[in-house]
Amino acid sequence: MINLLRKLFIKDYNNVSNPTVRLAHGKMASILGLISNAFLFCIKLIIGIVTFSVSIISDSINNLSDFATSIVTLIGFKMSNKPADKKHPYGHERSEYIAGLIVALVIIFVGGTLFLESLNRVINYKEEDINQTILIISIAVLVLAIFIKMWQAFAYKTISKLIKSSALDAASKDSLFDCISTSAVLIGTVVILLSKLIGFRIPFSVDGILGILVSIFILISGIVLVREESDPLLGEALSKGEFKELVSYIESYDIVLRTHDLIVHNYGPSVTYVTIHVEFDAKKDIFLVHDEIDEIEENVKKKFGYKLTIHMDPVDLGDIETNELMKNVSCYLKELDEKITLHDFRIRRKKNENVLLFDVLVPYGIKYSEDELNKLICDYINSNREDKYNVKITFDHEMFKD
Repeated sequence: MINLLRKLFIKDYNNVSNPTVRLAHGKMASILGLISNAFLFCIKLIIGIVTFSVSIISDSINNLSDFATSIVTLIGFKMSNKPADKKHPYGHERSEYIAGLIVALVIIFVGGTLFLESLNRVINYKEEDINQTILIISIAVLVLAIFIKMWQAFAYKTISKLIKSSALDAASKDSLFDCISTSAVLIGTVVILLSKLIGFRIPFSVDGILGILVSIFILISGIVLVREESDPLLGEALSKGEFKELVSYIESYDIVLRTHDLIVHNYGPSVTYVTIHVEFDAKKDIFLVHDEIDEIEENVKKKFGYKLTIHMDPVDLGDIETNELMKNVSCYLKELDEKITLHDFRIRRKKNENVLLFDVLVPYGIKYSEDELNKLICDYINSNREDKYNVKITFDHEMFKD
């Protein structure tokens, strides 16, 4: 069904890397949401009013909020497709993250509203005399709503994977939450119908209790979504797998001895800037090294889609003093914690002093503070030495997430 709609309404629909095609997918998903949520809001509101059901009315308001978030998502896609300008040289693709965050906040608002309404229904319980035929029609409508929401979640998820959209991924999760909340309302309606059929009077509000449970679930889900949508805005690391794949690819080139200090700056689903330090043999021709570095940057762009910038670090492989000292310090760091590593190790020799410079990669959660580590390492290096090194250490942290 989704592929059929793509073929009918999107020109060159398989070329999802094209910004125009990507925007067309976003528009289509948003329009599907607008139509389906408007339909669900109308029929649920009518049924809710007729049956005096706070949970069905609240569920209809939830669909109204979904209608609003579809508009937000559509606006987000339009804004994200705007080209870079003087004020925003990296483009506007982060607008999608903002749209996803708004969707999450709306979910929290709906969950809070539903909770208050349901709590009021439980506290001020009053049995309503509802016609059995209307209850059966309500059940049929709710079942239809669940199927529509399941299809909606599938549509959002499919398109979000195609165009790598966090906003649509958030909308997909929201639709699944709606399926669960509507299912709870459906169970409550069935229980009320069965109680009428067997002539049993329920002494408490089933509708209200289920509404409270659903609202708590919606609130928790909304809070989780806020965190997920905030991460890209705050600055999100690559996954461990992505990190290793990128580093392994760069280090596969003969010119590269080692790499370190990989930093990622994400400005949207298709705008990612990466910087990395590459060590190479200082005796090699600098012009040839530069040409190979340019080639690596171009190939990373083709393979991963990242705009890579490489900082070149020359290494003197024949410096016996530096190599021996680096080996000893590296072993000492392993004694402190096997996860601690070093890189960019070099000696800057001056007339009056020798400056030892290197970076230490420290894992998060280590028992030593940076000041403690700095003292321990400096004491180790200069212990039993008359000609002390002026040690300058830069502390780094891992730039990937597990």
